Amino acid sequence: MRRPLRTVCYSLVAMALFLLGCEQQPIQSLPQRTWSLSWSDEFDGGAGSSPDTSKWTFDIGTGVNGWGNSELEYYTNRPSNVQLSGDGHLVITARRESYAGSGFTSARLKTQGLFSQKYGRFEAKIKTPSGPGIWPAFWLLGDNIREVSWPQCGEIDIMEQRGQQPALTHGSVHGPGYSGANAVTKPYALMQGRFDAEFHVYAIEWGADYIDFYVDNYLYQRIQPGDLSGNWVFNQPFFIILNVAVGGNYVGYPTTATPFPQSMIVDYVRVYTQS
Repeated sequence: MRRPLRTVCYSLVAMALFLLGCEQQPIQSLPQRTWSLSWSDEFDGGAGSSPDTSKWTFDIGTGVNGWGNSELEYYTNRPSNVQLSGDGHLVITARRESYAGSGFTSARLKTQGLFSQKYGRFEAKIKTPSGPGIWPAFWLLGDNIREVSWPQCGEIDIMEQRGQQPALTHGSVHGPGYSGANAVTKPYALMQGRFDAEFHVYAIEWGADYIDFYVDNYLYQRIQPGDLSGNWVFNQPFFIILNVAVGGNYVGYPTTATPFPQSMIVDYVRVYTQS
């Protein structure tokens, strides 16, 4: 999710051309793989309860902790920012409020130190929030980040969205020589509807020499070592992150038209190994 500020300005014609460019073309040699479940969270639990602490921990604080992107929120583990719904969903809520010196709060969950996996299928069924300056994401970081730092550890963004573009999602990888604005990335556009209107399944299938990106089981991007301008660092375990950022380099800042609170609702997260 880290990248320097990019200003995106579209005329109506340019936007139309951009969306046409996002129409997906079939990828040759579609994979035929079988999978065995290795880890999951179905988010069963009472309404208002916290996520399973044997599976999730939290980043607490702001970007000054070293993992920010000029974001505006203070991440907490309070029930007002993260809780189970009582009907099988995780709810991460961004709020406009004064808290610990920040003007917004939200939550950022991770499996670091609890679960990581090398290769496999990582998927989540999510209904995303929207609005200018809202930045939901489902992504992975290399387990060795504390030893080698970012971007040498590698990053796989399975889903990230700009709230001002609710019909677009993006899949990206970052690593040494291809991070920030130079990430290898591709958008996927819904030709009808919006990602904030209903649940969608976001996934990658990852092996020794490929990462395939899916939306609703549609393969829209394949990344291989030859596509990168630097080393392939996706040959080690990665852990999972779910978060909703407010503001930041990737999305810009909220406006008076941005509604709050904003919630990302996660039906499940599942991880598989190839069988």
